Amino acid sequence: MRTATVRRPLAAVAALATALLTLTACSPEEDKNNVLTVFAAASLTKAFNLIADEFEEEHPDNGILFNFGGSAALAVQINEGAPGDVFAAADATTMAAAVDAGTVAEPEVFARNQLVIAVPEGNPDGVTGLQDLAGLSVAVCAEEVPCGAAAQTAIAASGASIDPSTYEPDVKATLAKLAMGEVDAALVYRTDVIAARGGVDGVEFPESDSAVNSYPIAVLDEADNPDLAAEFIAYVQSDAGQAVLETAGFQAPDGDR
Repeated sequence: MRTATVRRPLAAVAALATALLTLTACSPEEDKNNVLTVFAAASLTKAFNLIADEFEEEHPDNGILFNFGGSAALAVQINEGAPGDVFAAADATTMAAAVDAGTVAEPEVFARNQLVIAVPEGNPDGVTGLQDLAGLSVAVCAEEVPCGAAAQTAIAASGASIDPSTYEPDVKATLAKLAMGEVDAALVYRTDVIAARGGVDGVEFPESDSAVNSYPIAVLDEADNPDLAAEFIAYVQSDAGQAVLETAGFQAPDGDR
């Protein structure tokens, strides 16, 4: 599943939106050099939108166009030539594939994230760890997606017998299965439970320590706005950007937070 969020203090972004096809089209006279296009993992949706608000206050003549989705799917789009400026992935493996393909510059880790077991508010099944998921309907991310790879690593470390009921294309879709009452539990990032703001609880489990994901960010080699892209990345890594990420539940790049 792909979702796109358009942030535009400017009047329009049609030239770029037309190229991306799936995003909202706007007036053709807008100078695309004023628009930064960021491909970002779905788990970054809330935090990056907040960071964009702050960034745009410091860059009032620029707008940010986001393309959120599963990291693996975004990497495929980038490797196939989709126009953009920045790629923020939810794991190092996916970013490494883009580096190997020659489509992004050298990445830098800006955050880390950890899995929790998402359950309905109040935890009606009394889930305390992965072992308690045996016999329950469970949603996980597809294995090729970073949250899915992390889930498989954590499950293997636990030795629990878990037969997922559904494999979803990204972490937002995985949590949505729980929110809609279609499963009893879901393995998602702690940041997604925090972003849900009620309706679900997050149960931490020790095996998640073996599957902490590092989030790298990089400028695309064919970026239309490489200087602005570098400024955005610097802002994400700044104290202000890191404060937003911490509030959203992310850990610091060095794991100290």
